[in-house]
Amino acid sequence: MTSDSNRRAILSAVSRILREERLKKGLSLAAVAAKAGISYQMVGFVEKEERNPTLDTLLRISDALEVDFVKIMARAQKTALKRQLR
Repeated sequence: MTSDSNRRAILSAVSRILREERLKKGLSLAAVAAKAGISYQMVGFVEKEERNPTLDTLLRISDALEVDFVKIMARAQKTALKRQLR
């Protein structure tokens, strides 16, 4: 079972990873939003952890970035676990 703090840590890591991927690809919030079919504000909210996005929103963003969401989740879980062990 995943604790509330672990859930928050994973979501935080997912947000950071999505932002890193966007920046690495040189894409603006608007470009990702257009490809994802969501508002650029929503992409920004997700990246800044100002909203609790739905799975659909996360999948749309990862698809727009052409990144496998399963890999993002695995990386986020690994990051969250490392932080808990510190």
